This record gives sequence, C-alpha cells and structure tokens, in this order.
Amino acid sequence: MDLTTEYLGLKLAHPLMPGASPLVDDLDVVRRLEDAGASAIVMHSLFEEQITRVEMGALEARESTAFLSAEARGFFPPLDRYALGPDAYLGQVARIREAVSVPVIASLNGMTPSGWTRYAGLIEQAGADALELNLYFMATDPDVSGQAVEDRMVELVRMVRAAVEIPLAVKLSPYVTALPALVKRLEAEGVDGLVLFNRFYQPDIDVEALEAAPTLELSRPDELRLRLRWLAALSGRVTPSLAASGGVHTAVDALKAVMAGAHAVQVVSALLRHGPERLAVLRGELTRWLEEHEYESLAQAQGSMNLLRCPDPAAFERGNYQKILQGWKREGW
Repeated sequence: MDLTTEYLGLKLAHPLMPGASPLVDDLDVVRRLEDAGASAIVMHSLFEEQITRVEMGALEARESTAFLSAEARGFFPPLDRYALGPDAYLGQVARIREAVSVPVIASLNGMTPSGWTRYAGLIEQAGADALELNLYFMATDPDVSGQAVEDRMVELVRMVRAAVEIPLAVKLSPYVTALPALVKRLEAEGVDGLVLFNRFYQPDIDVEALEAAPTLELSRPDELRLRLRWLAALSGRVTPSLAASGGVHTAVDALKAVMAGAHAVQVVSALLRHGPERLAVLRGELTRWLEEHEYESLAQAQGSMNLLRCPDPAAFERGNYQKILQGWKREGW
C-alpha cells in the first residue's frame, strides 16, 4: 500500500508522526519513535518567555510582554520548570537531527514581536528541516480586539518567515472569527503549512487554597471533530499543506483526518498512553483498512471528504445544525 504523502514540501513515507510533546527530550525515546515508523519528528516548543527571560532578565521579559494582560503574565512558570532552555533546545535539535534519518520539525511558541524571533534562524542553523510556529494566545484584555490579535499573528509570521528559508508551519487556535480569511493572510506571508489545532490547557480552581490550579488532560477522540470540520473547510481552498493535531487515537481517527484534507497527522496522547510503538500499530491498521476497502494509495483518500468533494457539504456547515438539534430524542419523555 502506498501511504506516501507530502507535508511542508517534505516527502514522507506516511502521514503519521508524533506531535509536539516531551517525548523528544530523551534521545532513546526519539530513536524508538523512528523505529516505530514515525514519518517525522516534531519537537515541543521553545517558548518566547524562556528566551526573553534568559536574555533580558525576568523583569525585562515581563515588560516585553506588555501585549498580554497582567493576569496572563502571572501564569508564566519559572525557568527551571522548562525541560530545555534556549541553548539546550538548539543542542537537542542538532542531536536529534544527527540521530534520525527522518525530517525534524522544531517549534517556537510566542506572540509578541521582539528579539526572540531570531531563534528561528538559530533553529534552522541547528539543523531543523522545518519549523512549526505555535501562535498560542489568550485574548483576556477587553481593550484588545480580535483584529489586533490577528494582525499580531500575521506580523509575527512575517518576521519568522523572513528569518528562515526552511518550510514554515503555523499552529493555530480554533478560536478565530473567520479562520479561512486569517489563513489566506498567512498564506500571503509565505506559510507552507497549517496545524489544526493547538489545545488551550484550562486551569481549574482550588477552592480551599483559593488559587488557580494548572491541569493537564490528554486529548479525547471526540476532540477530533473540530479538526475535521476545519480541515474539510480549508482543504482544496488554500495552498499550504494541512496537519491534524488533537484527538487522533486510532487508525480510523487518522483516516478521518486524511479524508477531511490532512496531509499529516500528529499523534501525542495515544503515544503518551501506550508508548512510541503505538505508531507502528496505527500505521499497520491504516494500511489494512485501505487494502480491505480496495484503495491503491493514501492519495485516493486524501481530501475525499472535504467541502469541495464530500456528498453532503452542509453536514460540515450550518445546514446540519437544526437537523441535529431537532433529531435528539430521549426515551420515556
């Protein structure tokens, strides 16, 4: 079965790859990921806050994030909570690049236009084959408009794009008023790929200690549906390649993402639960499904259920909304 795909201009043996996670901090685990058949290695992010605090000191770093609300600035963890500092991160990029034969995709996470963006060039020099820019921002300031947030995203992409020649993917949030319009703006800036979506880790409240309690929950399969909707909406309408991130736990989940339009499928929670070898299981199951349904290649399935090609486009749009609500029934009522 031909599972080959192209993502960010990179020729991949298949679409399955580990998404950004702590798995890449250990070279032995990275090698296990490659042995399990990972088509590429995606590193976790180097954060803007790490870079600015190291280079400017904690006080100046906080001042550099004036675009954020006071509450948001208070959520930044101390430097010793990050697994890899800026220099260590660059070193890990180089070590992973030397250790594996598949493409290495590094990641930057930031939201303010400042000197941290020069690390994009340093990451390229360290040997990364591509860069994923994670635009993670919580718009909690009532004086900051949605337009201002999107303008800042576009400006950042422009700065990073100017700093590197390697392929650039942008990892987005679904909380955008008109996602396709924003994507078109990013496409005009030279973005090579889009990753849908990053996950906002929601804090809980400790009612006894009266403090916000950071929580981490692994993804659930039902989270994939949001990705499917927007993959299907963008597929065939934009030039950048598409990746699904979030909610992929089985081979059928991966297949759904591909049919909606994904060129790559990033897996994290399933690997954290079952280990790196889970990738081999997913690839085998994906191959068997395609063979049993008489596909000759993955390319036949890619985008086959996007809005341009699926039998019922309204199912992805507003047309199906009323039908679903009116169709719900409860026994005994």
